[in-house]
Amino acid sequence: MLRLSRPAKIGLGLIVALVLAFLYVPLFLVVLNAFNGARIAAWPVTDFSLRWWEAAFTSEAIRLAVLNSVIVGLGATAIALLLGTLVAFALQRYSFFGKQTVNLLVVLPIALPGIVTGVALNNTYNQILEPAGIQVGYFGMIIAHATFCIVMVFNNVLARLRRLNPSVEEASMDLGARPWQTFRFITFPQFRSAFAAGGLLAFALSFDEVVVTIFTAPPGVDTLPLWIMNQMARPNEASVVNVVATVIIVASLIPVWVSQRLGRDVTER
Repeated sequence: MLRLSRPAKIGLGLIVALVLAFLYVPLFLVVLNAFNGARIAAWPVTDFSLRWWEAAFTSEAIRLAVLNSVIVGLGATAIALLLGTLVAFALQRYSFFGKQTVNLLVVLPIALPGIVTGVALNNTYNQILEPAGIQVGYFGMIIAHATFCIVMVFNNVLARLRRLNPSVEEASMDLGARPWQTFRFITFPQFRSAFAAGGLLAFALSFDEVVVTIFTAPPGVDTLPLWIMNQMARPNEASVVNVVATVIIVASLIPVWVSQRLGRDVTER
């Protein structure tokens, strides 16, 4: 077991403290300014108030933006769970010509800059689908998010499938179980944690997406990240944005915690 000297421990501790401060002090300032009673946020905070919380929770624009983000996130996650899992099974269980190419093409969208994906989809919608009489509208935004959310599910499920013992499934079929019964009672329970963790990561990625949404959102439709970006250009609305950001910070702790628990279950199996 490697043992560090006392100076090394102190040095590493200071580095960790600096990194954590760099990450979390700005978040703390966001939370603190959410309770700032001044119309324009300033430091230090001298007037604490809940007025901006009331304004945020009674804002119709914020409710619509949150609803849009949730609908798009759930839709993209549902598509990602289905397609990502199917592709993972295809690449893990079967050998075919171009297998590595398919693997690369599935993972590529998460590596591409968002602006490239957004421009490509915008051109497809406006120059090919709409002239052909196909109005993608709201559904086009869901498809756009699903293109990169699939990677989250695919990576998690594929990693788990590679660690499965095929003899268990073979024993199930030898005992007379039909393919669907084997999948339901044997296969799925073994990769269920990775499946759920991939879904949580996909939803979080979709909920936070800005660049692709700018190019694919229908006119007049704002997701929560778009609403925040638009409001940041208005100094008088910064306090309301801080409230929304604070709620998101707190809400984000839940899927992160669940994802970590699920990921821990996957590694322990």
